[in-house]
Amino acid sequence: MLVIAAPGQGAQVPGFLAPWLELPGTAELLERWSEAVGLDLKRYGTTADAEEIRDTAVAQPLLVGAGFAAAAALFGEIDSAPDSIDAVAGHSVGELTAAGLAGVLRPEDALALVAERGRGMAEAAARTETGMTAVLGGDRDEVLAALESHGLTPANDNGSGQIVAAGTTEQLAALAEDPPPRARLRSLSVAGAFHTHHMAPAAERVERLAKSVEPADPRTRLLSNRDGAVVATGGEYLDRLVQQISAPVRWDSCTETLAGLGATALIELPPAGTLTGLAKRGLPGVERLAVKTPDDLERARELVREHSQSTATRQEGRP
Repeated sequence: MLVIAAPGQGAQVPGFLAPWLELPGTAELLERWSEAVGLDLKRYGTTADAEEIRDTAVAQPLLVGAGFAAAAALFGEIDSAPDSIDAVAGHSVGELTAAGLAGVLRPEDALALVAERGRGMAEAAARTETGMTAVLGGDRDEVLAALESHGLTPANDNGSGQIVAAGTTEQLAALAEDPPPRARLRSLSVAGAFHTHHMAPAAERVERLAKSVEPADPRTRLLSNRDGAVVATGGEYLDRLVQQISAPVRWDSCTETLAGLGATALIELPPAGTLTGLAKRGLPGVERLAVKTPDDLERARELVREHSQSTATRQEGRP
């Protein structure tokens, strides 16, 4: 059973798109999508520095555009991807990429929504000094108790011993002074307390735009960050996309769902590495591939041939 995963904000690194522009057709796709989001995605993905692509309004469209470009290179075109994918999941903003791969949103609609999402979250983050800190290790209950005592939100519950705390800079500083036992803290390069009540204005903004979008029902299993559920209708998934902006990401629940479904291989779209790293502990025995450059595409195609249930069905001549 083949899973395609799309990473969230914080995965981007300077220049990560450069090798992809060498593929035929990729530059043209990014030019078209740059017009849709009002940003020069090619420049941001090649020559922009770390601070520029840390900007939420830039990072989010860049991540979704990169995921779509890599999917087009892997599957021929985005619309044909679900024929070979048995499940798809995205972390945070990666859910917009997942929605495109599952056929719920046209790439142009997904990019319009993510551009509005990025702008809205950037504006919401500017209202109060907020941030996010990864809490690595420690006892889960003790970690959650420590966050609650400091007024912080477990904004990302990633499983594999990783919970991301989000809140004001004062709250995060207090956590740094009084960390949970046996836990390590790592400040994240993001510009706000995403997936918390601080993002409510952004959710309202995206909700207005979402009313003009007509989603389709998923053409493959599509997981939600809210609770790891496989969502059956496009309308419900679009509602969840909006609500997720100010609600915690339960990637741990997504991992549990994939394990229960019998996942055997996971391919992470660029800028890859975060989700395959989490899968190392969360999905033991599952083959993992972080697609970082076009050099990884041949191995990705091999995994598709070896693990896709729909591909195996076609090869055996079954309907």
